[in-house]
Amino acid sequence: MATGERTFVGFGFGPIQSALFLYEAYRSGNFGRYVIAEVDADLVRDVRTGGGRYTINIAHPDRIEQVTVDGVRLCDPAVTPDRQELVAAIAAADELATALPSVRFYDAGRATSVVELLSEGLRRRDPAKPAVLYAAENHNQAAEILEESLSSRVPDEQRAGFQLLNTVVGKMSGILDDVAIIRRLGLAPLTPDTGRAVLVEQFNHILISRVTVPGFRRGIEVFVEKDDLLPFEEAKLYGHNAIHSLIGFLARQRGLTTMAEAANDLALLATARAAFLDESGAALIRKYRQLDEPLFTPAGYQAYAEDLIQRMVNPYLNDQVARVTRDPRRKLGYDDRLFGAMRLCLEHGITPAHLAQGAASALSSAVPGPLNSPAEVRDHLHAVWGPHTDHHAPALIQLTWQALKTPF
Repeated sequence: MATGERTFVGFGFGPIQSALFLYEAYRSGNFGRYVIAEVDADLVRDVRTGGGRYTINIAHPDRIEQVTVDGVRLCDPAVTPDRQELVAAIAAADELATALPSVRFYDAGRATSVVELLSEGLRRRDPAKPAVLYAAENHNQAAEILEESLSSRVPDEQRAGFQLLNTVVGKMSGILDDVAIIRRLGLAPLTPDTGRAVLVEQFNHILISRVTVPGFRRGIEVFVEKDDLLPFEEAKLYGHNAIHSLIGFLARQRGLTTMAEAANDLALLATARAAFLDESGAALIRKYRQLDEPLFTPAGYQAYAEDLIQRMVNPYLNDQVARVTRDPRRKLGYDDRLFGAMRLCLEHGITPAHLAQGAASALSSAVPGPLNSPAEVRDHLHAVWGPHTDHHAPALIQLTWQALKTPF
């Protein structure tokens, strides 16, 4: 499908890059060249050995579909000829996307870092040629962070016509490397020589910042532009992420191994719906009801919540409870999904008792042994939160303690 004249450049070849940005660029038919920076030398070799072709697995509600993308050039920035090829591609690119584990990776690798590669490419590009970059690091200021790093390395005139865009990526995805599971699910490996498979859900309603480059038309046309992404970022963090974690931690408490098993636990799903609709959803609607956005209405948010819950427990996605509940201390952060959503509720006069059950279960999984008093809950939570708390902290501690005492 490489029929267009545009060039797409990506950084990182994980599931969000391979099965979202690159896949949608390929599917659009508007691009004729795809160049990806990837530091995994084995993966670069495998895709090249496969003739620049790879396969992804897409989980639909009723089946798994295999889709093959071809004409892709993976380059290792640590290899001099590959680095030169990447820089040249950046200089010619129309659309780019970063899909790294964190914004901390922008500067990782020194000379081979995203910032250095972009800087060199931008210094070589024609300032009259417009381009956009989608920053997909699950951070509401990813584009601004990358822009700041580039501004100190590339003159303003060379960055004219080059716009960095934030994104809200609500697509669930993962990589499987267990051969037995790959065979049992009938998944296609990424390449014939790669012992891993990419499995993603069928979802591409991705929100991005408004493009302001004069005269620029996106080749990836499926994305939806918004003037202000913050309300939607909060809906993802305090709705999607919070409820996904809540289901995961309660499923772990039940001894379940996959998220799909939670679909048969009526009490668990009732708790999830109540947390989604009556707590974080109600708070978000109160906060953003002045916006002319269907999402922040009771009907719009209910449709959003019901769709997401069904997607979260899709058996064809094979989402593992262990994956959803990994790193519980990070997810218990004061500004993160669970306590961030609970604070939002308190700010709008809503008692987040159901969200507290998720927080209590997450806390139990993060500490050794039982928690026997409010003081122990307080001490553990403050150890996680650090000094950056506010007046809601005592209420959050009490709600968590009450949830711990209430059998789920």
